[in-house]
Amino acid sequence: MKKIPLAKPLIGRLERRAVGRVLRSGGLAQGPEVAQFEKIFSKYVGDQECVAVNSGTSGLQVALLSLGIGSGDEVIVPSFTFAATANCVALTGAVPIFVDIDPITFNLDPKRIESEISKKTKAIIVVHLFGLPGCMEEINKIALKHNLLVVEDAAQAHMAAIKDHPVGTFGDAAVFSFYPTKNMTSGEGGMVVLSDSEAARRCRLLRNQGMEIRYQNEIVGFNLRMSDIHASIGIVQLKRLPAWTERRIQNANFLSEKIESASTPLTPKGYKHVFHQFTIRIQRNRDLVSEKLFSRGIGNAVYYPTPVHRLPSFDLNLKLTESDLASKEVLAIPVHPSLTRSDLRRIAAEVNSIVDGLP
Repeated sequence: MKKIPLAKPLIGRLERRAVGRVLRSGGLAQGPEVAQFEKIFSKYVGDQECVAVNSGTSGLQVALLSLGIGSGDEVIVPSFTFAATANCVALTGAVPIFVDIDPITFNLDPKRIESEISKKTKAIIVVHLFGLPGCMEEINKIALKHNLLVVEDAAQAHMAAIKDHPVGTFGDAAVFSFYPTKNMTSGEGGMVVLSDSEAARRCRLLRNQGMEIRYQNEIVGFNLRMSDIHASIGIVQLKRLPAWTERRIQNANFLSEKIESASTPLTPKGYKHVFHQFTIRIQRNRDLVSEKLFSRGIGNAVYYPTPVHRLPSFDLNLKLTESDLASKEVLAIPVHPSLTRSDLRRIAAEVNSIVDGLP
C-alpha cells in the first residue's frame, strides 16, 4: 500500500544547483544571498523591511525585542498554537497572557481580548494558524483603542491574505518560518517583517551580536544569522511558492467537497487560506481515527494536543474552553502540493469510512 505522508518538502534540481553555487563561491555565512532573499521576500509583504534569521522562533523573539517589549510587559497570545509563540514572549522577560480561540477559525477570538488587557499590556500576537489569517480588522481596532503593538505570527501563512492584502502587512511586525515542512522552506530559517526602519535596524543588530560594522558592537545581541546556503534555497522556493499555494488551495477544496463525515476548514469571505495544514474536527474517538488512518497508509497528526497554557512550561489554571476542546478534536490530514487526485480521493474515502464506522 502506498503511504501518503502528511508533509513532503519539495527540493529539486534548482535548489541543489543554488546550494552548489554558494558552496563553490566559498562564502557560506550571511552575505549577498541573504540580502537578495530579503529583497525578494519584501515584494510579498508590501515592500516592508525584511530581516532574515536562522528560524521563525528566533525571528519572533528579536521582533518583540526590536519593538521594545521586555520585563514588566504583558503580551496577549492564543493558547491553541505552537509553544514557540508564548516561549518567545517569556524569553524577552514579558508575560504571555493566554486568550481563547474562535472555534470555527481556530484563531484568536477578538471578542475575548479586551477583558484581558491591563495597564501592563504592550502587544497582541496574532497567529495565522494553519494558514488562515486572523481577524486583523477587529484586532487592529482593539490595538488602536488601547495603544497596543500588533505582531503577526505568520509562520504558517506564506501568501495568505485578507481582501488581497497579504499577511505580514497588518501589524507592527510579522514573522515567517522556513522550517522544512512549511509551505516553503530554506532548509531552516525565518524572516522578520517590520514597518518601522528603526525597529528593523535594531532587529539587524540583535541578529548579529549587536553590530552592523564588524567589531563595533552597539548593543548586546545574539548570533541568529541566516547563512547564504539557506538563503539560496529560499530564493528558489519563493519563486515556486505561488504555484504551490494554488495547488494547496485546490487540494483543500477537493477534500472539503469529498469529506462528509467530519468538519472541514471554513474560509471566511474575503480571506485567502493557504492551508499549511488541512485540519478536520473529529468529535469522538479522534485518536482512534488517527490510528486507523496510519494503519491504512495515510499520514496525519494532531496540531496541537495540549494548549500552551497547560504545558509544564507554563502550567496555568485557566478556563479556555475552546482551546481545550480543539486540542481533543483536531486532526491534520495531507494537503501538500505533491498529492495526486488519486491520493486525494483515497484520503477522503478513508476518512469517511473510518469516521462513519466508529463505535
